[in-house]
Amino acid sequence: MTTGALIFARNNEHIDYVAMARWSARNIERHLGIPTHIVTDDSTPATNARHFTDVGAVTWHNLNRMDAYGSTPWDRTLVLDADYIVASNQLQSVLEADQDFLAHRWAYDVTGCNTFEGLNSFGNNRMPMWWATVMMFRKSKPAELIFDSMKMIRDNWAHYRKLYKNTNATYRNDHALSIALGIVNGHTLDHAGIPWALASLTPGHKLTQIDQDRYRVDFVNSENKSRWIELHQDFHAMGKQQLGAIVANPC
Repeated sequence: MTTGALIFARNNEHIDYVAMARWSARNIERHLGIPTHIVTDDSTPATNARHFTDVGAVTWHNLNRMDAYGSTPWDRTLVLDADYIVASNQLQSVLEADQDFLAHRWAYDVTGCNTFEGLNSFGNNRMPMWWATVMMFRKSKPAELIFDSMKMIRDNWAHYRKLYKNTNATYRNDHALSIALGIVNGHTLDHAGIPWALASLTPGHKLTQIDQDRYRVDFVNSENKSRWIELHQDFHAMGKQQLGAIVANPC
């Protein structure tokens, strides 16, 4: 069975996602020993806008994640956001899992400063969130149905936004994935997930690189005291400017 990774990356006014993806591809090769394809072509019109805390409003070219099923040349595929840092072989167990599709159900702040309570669900009905940051799928009918459902949701976002009482007008892959999994699983929560929460770092904290696979996070805790932690693990670096600086000047 062939295995590889896909990273979707298109630059905008402020963020060089392609550079991030190339840097990530080298990390994936070192730790997982699999090839990586960077998908930069997007035939979907880029009409979305999104606000990031550290860079402000940007044009958001991120509407084609559901194309992963048709784009992959492999039997088993790992799909990663360009801002996900691979610093270990932890995802090897995901690639070896006997599942057609896996993603993270929960995310958390590595500093413990934020609860992520508002991020692990969405809409007025608090729909459970499945994160599209890391996905694994193998060529199969169940996986194909999930991606087809995501495309249907994206193409009819106004309808699904209203149906699920989503107060956020901006289309997100996470929301489409969450709704798609509900549809495919008979509107239940009965779906296997990656068996650990998604480690995440919000833009309000300072990220620097110590060496190739170690990172330092400086932050201010709830008691207004300066603290720092060291990370030697995979995590989602949500601060685009800080990760961009690391990619531009790696250790």
